[in-house]
Amino acid sequence: MKKFHLSAKDKKIAGVCGGIAEYFKIDSLIVRIAFVVLVLCCGIGAIAYIVLALLAPKA
Repeated sequence: MKKFHLSAKDKKIAGVCGGIAEYFKIDSLIVRIAFVVLVLCCGIGAIAYIVLALLAPKA
């Protein structure tokens, strides 16, 4: 069973986007662009990023 965790090798700030990309086996650039779009559209991306950065286990 795979579990979500913060990425230790593919991180820019906290490793959230890299961890999501590793979990879904997609490119981390796609996840980063999605977070930027969510931040610019409604701000929910920033809140989600902070919550995941604080609560997700480290790799």
